[in-house]
Amino acid sequence: MTLLNTIRVAAIGGVCLLTAACDLEQSPVSATNQSSVFGSEAGLQLYANSFTNVWPSVNSVYIGDDVSDYIAARGANNYLLPTFTPNNQGAWSWTALRNINYFIESNVDPAIPEATRNHYTALARLSRALFYFDKVKTYGNVPWIDRPVSITDSATLFGERDSRDLVMNKVLEDLDYAIANIRTVTSASRTEVTKDVALAFKSRIALHEGTFRKYHATGLANGLGNSVTMWLTAAATAAQQVMDGGRYSLNTAPGSLGAYRSLFSSEVAPTNETMLMYVMDVNLAVRHEANWRYTSGTFGVGASFTRDFINTYLNADGTPFTDRAGYDTMSFMTEVKGRDPRLAQTIRMGDFKRLNAGTLVPAPPAFTVTLTGYQPIKWTTDDIGLDAGANNTNDIPIIRYAEVLLNLAEAKAELGTLTDADWARTIGALRTRAGITGNVSARPTRADPYLQNVYFPGISDPNILEIRRERGIELALEGRRYDDLMRWKRGELLARVWRGMYVRANTFYDLNEDGIRDVYFHTGTIPSPAVAGVVYHNITAGNSSQRSLQNGTFGLLQWQTNVVRAWSDKMYLRPIAASDLVVNAKLGQNPGW
Repeated sequence: MTLLNTIRVAAIGGVCLLTAACDLEQSPVSATNQSSVFGSEAGLQLYANSFTNVWPSVNSVYIGDDVSDYIAARGANNYLLPTFTPNNQGAWSWTALRNINYFIESNVDPAIPEATRNHYTALARLSRALFYFDKVKTYGNVPWIDRPVSITDSATLFGERDSRDLVMNKVLEDLDYAIANIRTVTSASRTEVTKDVALAFKSRIALHEGTFRKYHATGLANGLGNSVTMWLTAAATAAQQVMDGGRYSLNTAPGSLGAYRSLFSSEVAPTNETMLMYVMDVNLAVRHEANWRYTSGTFGVGASFTRDFINTYLNADGTPFTDRAGYDTMSFMTEVKGRDPRLAQTIRMGDFKRLNAGTLVPAPPAFTVTLTGYQPIKWTTDDIGLDAGANNTNDIPIIRYAEVLLNLAEAKAELGTLTDADWARTIGALRTRAGITGNVSARPTRADPYLQNVYFPGISDPNILEIRRERGIELALEGRRYDDLMRWKRGELLARVWRGMYVRANTFYDLNEDGIRDVYFHTGTIPSPAVAGVVYHNITAGNSSQRSLQNGTFGLLQWQTNVVRAWSDKMYLRPIAASDLVVNAKLGQNPGW
């Protein structure tokens, strides 16, 4: 199944008309059309491309962390505002499911070899697993439907929801069928779904479900605690199978961008680590807009990392940055030195430069864009000429080998079976690739108090703490953080004050130390004459720019402290939309809504 570039998805629009416009109650296509699609492998392949609408989209990957604890944004997400109610929740859609179920039911032509039919059914069932995983994450209990539903089937159309346990067990069955029947083993282009890709998704889904059941055992997962071990074991086993297959490895070729950033900002993503990706193509006008979103002062949400998160990056020697004396009052110029090399491949810092009409020019954090001082460069390219529009042609990995390593480490740590060898092969390998020195292959023996106090107060196991640190850093801006917070039961982190770098008021800052002043934070008075090229920001509490300092004239920058973002445990599940309850009251509402 070639997933993934936009032009191919667009090309199958004719097939989508057969089913994509249908919802649960609509009738199947005519027998003539059915024969033309299901009577040949070419027809099956073309139809199978329509399943991509349940797969992670390009945007869900590179801007998927816009709503997360470590990203400050220009405005609070509506879900985090106290005014959010079921009336604000959009209606759920089941169109994609009907499309998939219709394919599974219709793919029975004996003229096509059984192995071929099973392969395409496997792609459909993997897609159904992804569809239901998303629904369960969002709503908890949902109706399990594994066939096309006719308009006369009122028992299904207007029935109750099925239990999370039933639905997720069905998801696991779909995943296992996919792994057993997808015939593709390798894909040089990394645009085809292989057995390893199915295993990688199984490791992601099973880890999510196992940890959700563990950390929500006294709440939403009450009564499911006896299945935690099964799900975590499934996650670890799936990840181990990928690793033992030996078809992937961590990218260690530094190139011009660094081994880490090359995965996200290269024209062609390194295929040794990338397992599945969206391939961009300038000739086919298949592009994305990462540069525009991360360099514009008006387009996108102004995504900027918080100081709390930047503090989690280790020193280059592998020791915690937060063990340094005075870490919390260090200036930006000082704090970014001597850190995990991935930091310089994730944000603007040091001597970072960009290409302007063929000339490399210094590019410090731009306070016309960044809200906190920590401006992302991951997913962007360094050509300024690509900034104003959907011009990016760097590939977008959907899932990569690094996540599989993280999934194995976390699942085994949660099971209490993580060994020294497991650590060295996963977290140790990731930190070695990053360029961290010190004994990175040795498991930690000390729980980092910063991680406990700021992020995970209920966790005392140093292995779990460090794996969570590593996961946050390695997968930053890849659309995984929100789900991680939900399964770890740490949603309250989404309501933390957005804080940035440490500054003093009425002081010029040269953020890249090139001798040119970049920004000045003032308490109402701009020095005269104003310096050309300097961005001036009023940090007086209550001012119109919404920036302030913790202590009035010094401290960490704070953004939008005037906007109340709130969290309560009911928010671990979205409400059933009021409009859906009008149609079917038997669905019932989620707790607390």
